[in-house]
Amino acid sequence: MAEPIRIAQVLNRMDSGGVEAVVMNYYRAIDRGKVQFDFYFEDKSSFPQRQELEQMGAGIYMLPSYKKLFAYYRALYKALKTRRYQIVHAQMSTLSFFPLFIAWCAGVPVRICHAHTTAVRSEGCKTIFKVILRPLCRLFSTDWFACGEAAGRWMYGNRAVKERKVQIMPNGIDMGRFAFDAGARRSVRERFGIPQDAFVVGHVGRFVYQKNHAFLLDVFQQLAQKVPNCYLLLFGEGELRGTVRDQAAIMGLAERVIFAGVRNDVFKCYSAMDVFCLPSFYEGVPVVAIEAQANGLPCLCGEAVSREAAMTTRFYRLPLDQGLNEWAEWLYKISSQRTFGPVSERKPGGWDIRTCAPQLQSWYESHAGVGTRTADPNAAGC
Repeated sequence: MAEPIRIAQVLNRMDSGGVEAVVMNYYRAIDRGKVQFDFYFEDKSSFPQRQELEQMGAGIYMLPSYKKLFAYYRALYKALKTRRYQIVHAQMSTLSFFPLFIAWCAGVPVRICHAHTTAVRSEGCKTIFKVILRPLCRLFSTDWFACGEAAGRWMYGNRAVKERKVQIMPNGIDMGRFAFDAGARRSVRERFGIPQDAFVVGHVGRFVYQKNHAFLLDVFQQLAQKVPNCYLLLFGEGELRGTVRDQAAIMGLAERVIFAGVRNDVFKCYSAMDVFCLPSFYEGVPVVAIEAQANGLPCLCGEAVSREAAMTTRFYRLPLDQGLNEWAEWLYKISSQRTFGPVSERKPGGWDIRTCAPQLQSWYESHAGVGTRTADPNAAGC
């Protein structure tokens, strides 16, 4: 029996973020007898996926942070040269430049750049850094992937998307895993001390600038004035968690805002919510919005969240400058659309990992060892 094709999946970190969730969804669903993943990521990661990856036969390789550039280069270059991969799949958006350049130097023939998000000017130096790296990602990759058209246009340009040079790889999920569960609704609320008759606004995301938690707190404060028996249930970790917790206390919301942290059963926790809110400054196609809709939740998102995330008719977008009161009223109004049973997809099969994974597997199998573009006429390597 032939050995499976091994794909080097390079991520920034292995924590509990959306990119990690997407890659894990695909990995669980592919035929691992034909395609196997080796995971490369920063050694400071929390790595909650370790046990599952070990059971599935993944290669696990920890690297220094890309910020330690020379150490990162040496470790990844040595690994790619030694293991002689046919395909490197860089899942780091604009930061993918670093592994893509190293893969080019190592002579890897197929180098995928995968765009998972966009950017905004208000993030300052971080956005400038992304803009500088963006053309370098295009230069040192052979193939261009994106989670949706908006992310693809931002990373590769409108023309590239229009001419179908960008492979759109949906953020597929296991639809059944995220289905509403009445038992989980009761048990999750009990676990976090939430009354069974309370109104619960949910959010899943890292505590970073992008996710705009400060705005979410302001909206929730407005909602609490109209609906006293309401709670805000937050899942995730991140550099701003302490700041957000302090702000909730200052606003007098400490008893109403629950910081649930990172959990391996978030798929059950959606059932405890009545409405989902994602007021991000920028996104691609956030997998958490897909998961929430699969659970039957109405979703209220900022306009930065692509319309492509609309899996059902219970998906809404508002400008961030619409006004806090308007956001609060919309949250309460759309909560009546919460369903407590099976959800029919608006785009049949479009988000089902059982459909998405075979497509990616087929792409890997057909491209193994085949480079479609070269970064430079002298692309023999460094």
